[in-house]
Amino acid sequence: MVNSITFQDKSYVPVGASIGITELDGEQLIRVVKPEENTEPDVATYARLLGSDFHNGIIELDVRARLMHWADVDCRGFIGLVFRANESNDRFEGFYVRPRNGRSCTEPQRRIHTMQYFSYPGYTFAYFRERGIADYEAKADIEMDEWIHLKAEVEGARAKFYVNDMEAPALVVDELFDGADARGGVGLYVDNGTEGNFKNLTVSYAD
Repeated sequence: MVNSITFQDKSYVPVGASIGITELDGEQLIRVVKPEENTEPDVATYARLLGSDFHNGIIELDVRARLMHWADVDCRGFIGLVFRANESNDRFEGFYVRPRNGRSCTEPQRRIHTMQYFSYPGYTFAYFRERGIADYEAKADIEMDEWIHLKAEVEGARAKFYVNDMEAPALVVDELFDGADARGGVGLYVDNGTEGNFKNLTVSYAD
């Protein structure tokens, strides 16, 4: 079953973030912003799609990141998606990109961290970095303030993540930290300093 969700039907609830309808280039979009005072990274800050109960399938959407006026040098335009979020929003899987680390970034070390898988609450980017685990990040040819197409293919404990028109996945996770049986909500994710704009969300449920 495939669900294409419009952003005008009030189908979302905020989770640690503010959400609203905005217009950009003549299109109506959903805008998601994390509060300025919440600076802890990789936490529950997203717009949750009401009624979503996702286990296996495909999630696709277009995202466009801009920086808020309070964003500092470490804010990278973090924007992405949440899946298999439990009812209390304290466990979920996540995938996001850092467009500011993309093609215009002149720091090679940052460029290898353009995309990120994480699993809330325990397995954040800080957890991976502190342990020298590089399996959950990769490069991508993306940029701030441009539309980026994201796709997640999820089956059991495995997920493949695609960016734009890549035929092969940009990142493959063979063992999702929340396991093969987790299921739950889908969400639109942002992190520190990002004005997140979203459109064209499609959720294909395999079961």
